[in-house]
Amino acid sequence: MKKKSAACTAQLPWPPLIRGTLVKRYKRFLADVVLDDGREVVAHCPNSGSMAACKEPGRPVYLSSHDNPKRKLKFTWELIEMPTSLVGVNTLVPNRLVALAAANGDVPELAGYDHVATEVKVSAHSRLDLKLSGGGRSDCYIEVKNCTLVEDGVARFPDARTVRGQKHLDELQHLKEGGARAMMFFVVQRCDAQTFSPAYEIDPEYGARLRQVVSQGVEIVVYDVAIDLKGIALRRALPFQL
Repeated sequence: MKKKSAACTAQLPWPPLIRGTLVKRYKRFLADVVLDDGREVVAHCPNSGSMAACKEPGRPVYLSSHDNPKRKLKFTWELIEMPTSLVGVNTLVPNRLVALAAANGDVPELAGYDHVATEVKVSAHSRLDLKLSGGGRSDCYIEVKNCTLVEDGVARFPDARTVRGQKHLDELQHLKEGGARAMMFFVVQRCDAQTFSPAYEIDPEYGARLRQVVSQGVEIVVYDVAIDLKGIALRRALPFQL
């Protein structure tokens, strides 16, 4: 088991949150929610995973509200309150957190670079989440993954089979072979995990591929978060077992 260094990063504030109760999540990107004022609304669920550990009907949830006339749904599901932790369900948040931490130099594994680019094209059909450059260092390409599944204190990824995730691992290995730094950065969007391990029982191919690319020099970093109704921040590095 490998142990990474710990850090505390700048907080990313939530937009104003509206409390409600989850009725159901369905069609991957939709959730029925009864707000505390009695209204029943359909919220956008910005998470394509199974959300097996954080979609229990009857749980308190927190939504953000948006007035953009181009949006089909006014509300976005941001958080769910589980017995041992608030859980962030929005998969865009980890990317923003890691980019913020990199720009601020808050995380030792990401420090020493001058520039942070997002949504970086690395091949004709593939993009990675971040690229760090400058500072006299080799470019660092980072794919960020959101982890919400925690079982007996172990954070696990993925929570559903992911062919796309394996392609990201292939891209990282290719970049590493070309002389760049390449990194998988897992953000556990909750605060009740003690360690991290791939979910081999859900996607054995992804777990095996992750172990293989790490053995060939791709870096892995895992952080949990400090999370409340005001905001979210990367909290500490978690040890991992591949």
